Amino acid sequence: MYYDMQYRVPYADTDQMGVVYYANYLEYFERGRTEMFRQIGMPYSLMEEKGLYLPVSEAHCKYVNSARYDDLLTFRTWIDEYSRVKVRINADILRGDELLVCGYVVLACVNKEFKITRMPLWLTEYCDKCLRQEKEA
Repeated sequence: MYYDMQYRVPYADTDQMGVVYYANYLEYFERGRTEMFRQIGMPYSLMEEKGLYLPVSEAHCKYVNSARYDDLLTFRTWIDEYSRVKVRINADILRGDELLVCGYVVLACVNKEFKITRMPLWLTEYCDKCLRQEKEA
C-alpha cells in the first residue's frame, strides 16, 4: 500500500539555481517514511518507547528530474520487503504525475544498546498488513 504526503519546496531546500539540492531527497525519503509509520499506527516515538530503533543501513537514490522552489511534491512511500532484522522502504518523489526521484532505504532493527535485534512480532504484523494491502490493491 502506498502512503502519500504533500510537501511544498521552500527556498531553503534549493541551491543557487533554484533547484532542490540533491542530498535533500534523502531527507524527503525520511519525511515520507516517518509519515507512513504514523499513518499505519506505529510512529517512531512509539517504537522508541518500546526500545526499538530503525537506523538506515543502506540508501539508494535515482535522480530522474529536478524539483524547484515552490513545487508541490508528493512523497510516496511503501514497505517493499522485510526480514527478521531489516525492512526495505521504497520512495518516489513526484511532481503531479511526473517521477522526479525514486529510491529506497534499508532500515536495521536495533535495541537500546544499538545491537542488531530481531524484528518484534508487533512490527512484523504492521509490515504484513502493509504488504497484504498492497497485494490486494
